[in-house]
Amino acid sequence: MNISDRLKQLKPSATLAVNAKALELKAQGKEIVSLAVGEPDFPTPEYVREACKKAIDDGFTRYAAVPGLPDLREAVAAYFNTFYNAYAAMENTMVTNGGKQALYNLFQALLNPGDEVLIPGPYWVSYPPMVQLAEGVPVVVPATADAAFKVTVEQLEAHRTEKTRVLLLNSPSNPTGAAYNKAQMDAIAGWAIEKGLFIISDEIYDQLVYAPAEHVSLCSWWTRYPEQVCVVNGLAKSFAMTGWRIGYVLAHADLIKAMTKIQGQSTSNVCTFAQKGAVAALSGGFAVVDEMRAAFRARRDLALKIVGSWPEVVCPVPEGAFYIFPDVHRHYTKAIPDSATLCTALLEEAGVALVPGAAFGDDNCIRISYAVDEATLTSALDKIAKVLFK
Repeated sequence: MNISDRLKQLKPSATLAVNAKALELKAQGKEIVSLAVGEPDFPTPEYVREACKKAIDDGFTRYAAVPGLPDLREAVAAYFNTFYNAYAAMENTMVTNGGKQALYNLFQALLNPGDEVLIPGPYWVSYPPMVQLAEGVPVVVPATADAAFKVTVEQLEAHRTEKTRVLLLNSPSNPTGAAYNKAQMDAIAGWAIEKGLFIISDEIYDQLVYAPAEHVSLCSWWTRYPEQVCVVNGLAKSFAMTGWRIGYVLAHADLIKAMTKIQGQSTSNVCTFAQKGAVAALSGGFAVVDEMRAAFRARRDLALKIVGSWPEVVCPVPEGAFYIFPDVHRHYTKAIPDSATLCTALLEEAGVALVPGAAFGDDNCIRISYAVDEATLTSALDKIAKVLFK
């Protein structure tokens, strides 16, 4: 059997691979704590689940329009308008199978072979492969822990070439939790617009930003430059709906039409009754999100207190999401020379599943998700320390 060349260059998702290994060890009877997957431990809100059940009972189980149910697209537009004054219409929105498909559709719609995409690093593991699947070239612009994992305009300009077409931003970031402030974001967006680049802003963690930091959306830039900016979001993180696969996009109507062509030939519509649940989520208020945010912040502070006591470990304070990304490379040894080897040792010796920083473009670090209860988090971090400092 001949597998296509485009697939031969791709690696499986590191986060899902680690989770699969953890599940395998659990099945063998080993006690494993997973801090590897970016998934809230809270249940999907009851009123969202009830709306989905009602849709099923009402027989709402047929094909639907590819870009999404009209009432959900209207709710998505209302979300962007309410939170970020986007002045969006339904025609500027589209519903996708998770934020991941939204990004995949965008790269397929925007890139020609050889086009370059600037990706600030550390980056979410799927960004470079999705660019490659669209025959584009991912160009990583690295930022270090000492720089709080944020890139500058000068760094971006140094990596720009005549082939650069797209800038991909993710704030708050997976894996670092770094969030750009308004001055930083405006400087980067202004530079990109001036250089004629298209900006994709992945804002999936926009509701999980911790005061005094505030989420800075590029919706305002989309309003002024709708042909050069789009915003990707979804319900997975904010409403604990990871398995529902509800993502959405704010973009120019012509780009929405192009993405609809792609989705129409790949997955067609998103699950119809899940969309009804999504309407309930976006229209049912955000009190449950406020509660989850408060819990995540407490867990973040606990994790930082513990990790902050570790000698020769650098860990910038994450302003959003639910990860910390400590730089632990000063504790590498001949036996444990990199993040992948360290995470293997942590899984086998401590029973704690983490994702190596190499998967996110920074081999000096490990990603720790604090989307677990405080007792579990404390215990897991103690186990990590015992292996790291043995």
